[in-house]
Amino acid sequence: MGQPDKYFALFATHRTDLVRFARGIMRDDSLAEDVVQDAFLRLTTATATQGRVLADPLNYVYRIIRNLAFDRYRRRQFEAGLFDHEIDSSSETIEADAPTPEGEASGKSDMRAMRAAMAELPERTCVALEMHLFDGRKLREIAAHFGISIGMAHSLVAAGMEHCRKRLSTPES
Repeated sequence: MGQPDKYFALFATHRTDLVRFARGIMRDDSLAEDVVQDAFLRLTTATATQGRVLADPLNYVYRIIRNLAFDRYRRRQFEAGLFDHEIDSSSETIEADAPTPEGEASGKSDMRAMRAAMAELPERTCVALEMHLFDGRKLREIAAHFGISIGMAHSLVAAGMEHCRKRLSTPES
């Protein structure tokens, strides 16, 4: 049995426990499933490309899942707090499929304000933020695009988001 087959069998055998472990951190079933899948890919990629043989692969998988789950949980918390607005009670009602004219105008106004705030950013930061927010690109894709580390890509996106959050929360004079 080859290494990928061995790891596939490991995941198949312990999948329920692995998802339960990730769910305990993530508090979301579908995200926990994603984390377990990513952990499997990371394990097989790391061992295949580096030719590593792990003495205790199950322990290693739990560590990967723990790290991925905490990273994603923190990212979700960070992003949720970035554009937190005060919500008036009328916006808590369920809206029709088609936006109201006021809602559409407000959305366009918000987008103009966001674009204006992004225009104030350095070009590389602005492009990185656009790639992340509007194109749904992952940090590793942004890093590859610019030829920088993933940490630097994260710094660019975080700085851009923080700038926009501050600009959007500041009342216009």
